[in-house]
Amino acid sequence: QVQLVESGGGLVQAGGSLRLSCVVSGRTFSTYSMGWFRQAPGKVREFVAYINWSGGYTAYEDSVKGRVTISRDNAKNTVYLQMNSLKPEDTAVYFCAASLTPLYLSAVYRRQDKYDYWGRGTQVIVSA
Repeated sequence: QVQLVESGGGLVQAGGSLRLSCVVSGRTFSTYSMGWFRQAPGKVREFVAYINWSGGYTAYEDSVKGRVTISRDNAKNTVYLQMNSLKPEDTAVYFCAASLTPLYLSAVYRRQDKYDYWGRGTQVIVSA
């Protein structure tokens, strides 16, 4: 059983930064494709960022490009989401997700149904 636990959320002023972490149980974390998604109040959950198994490939939703960086430390079984220049519209619950199979295409890794395991989320609130 693979478990994901997010942390690092909180309340921050617009323009501030947060670093989210997601610790993943499982012996083969280094083979997992990882994604971050978010769900704002009253909205559907949406894709934020993706990182492949090695960290050599990353991708971002257009609205966060240049402000957000996804990274991973396979030795620590952890994936990170560094968020800078935060805006009130970034307010949401942020979820990390793991896929046990490689996800190569943008049309694939943006889809929530392609991920096998999910964390419970961490709340991010950005005040104006």
